[in-house]
Amino acid sequence: MPDASIAPLQVALREMRAANENGRRTSLCAPFLRVLSVSGAAVSTIGTGLGVATLCASDERAARIDELQIDLGEGPCWQAIAARKPVLSGDFERGDHGEWPVFAEALRGYEIGALYAFPLTLGSLGVGSVDLYSRSPRHLTPSEVNDVTTLARVAAWQVVRRVLANDTDIEASSGVLSDDESDPTPGFSRRQVHQATGMIVAQLQVSPTDALLLLRAHAFSSGRPVRDVARDVVERTLDMSIDNERA
Repeated sequence: MPDASIAPLQVALREMRAANENGRRTSLCAPFLRVLSVSGAAVSTIGTGLGVATLCASDERAARIDELQIDLGEGPCWQAIAARKPVLSGDFERGDHGEWPVFAEALRGYEIGALYAFPLTLGSLGVGSVDLYSRSPRHLTPSEVNDVTTLARVAAWQVVRRVLANDTDIEASSGVLSDDESDPTPGFSRRQVHQATGMIVAQLQVSPTDALLLLRAHAFSSGRPVRDVARDVVERTLDMSIDNERA
């Protein structure tokens, strides 16, 4: 049971960082509901090369909000990903939803008082989004927006870990590039991966494990081999440092 003396954000961060530890798959939504008093949450990989899917939803209404955005191809989560900043509708019924009119109309009758979308990003890589809703109108304070944004940065890493859990291009436990008989220069490719990983560590101040994870995520989202993405990093044609912060 969480220690009541610890701030909700710290408890939520701790829970989010442990979401994929030791083979566990705990809820990615629950930490957001701990840090923000709203009615529901959903986390998805919408609008990215990591696939389009709802990874978790706290209730049927949250799942429906996410489903509608996926089906319609518009909504606050798409806007948040494109703008790389939160989209906040504190009074949904009275708000101007010119960016996503079809989605807004589809939600009529769902008793949505407020709706918020926060982008999940890792540097230049768009990972997904988190949608939060309240049944009553509710305007978030700057402090609440900062707390959710901080939690979203950590959630982005956990989403990538979950999506890539079954990807065997790199052995996640050891950080070693797996053998590839189709690669005519496996030794060279392996060295480039290690060099690129080191460069990302220096640029972003993350661990080697997270740097390698980011390489894998870029490769997965672009449908390219990890070694090719590593070469782009080494040759400085791919910059992963944009707006990235350590989890």
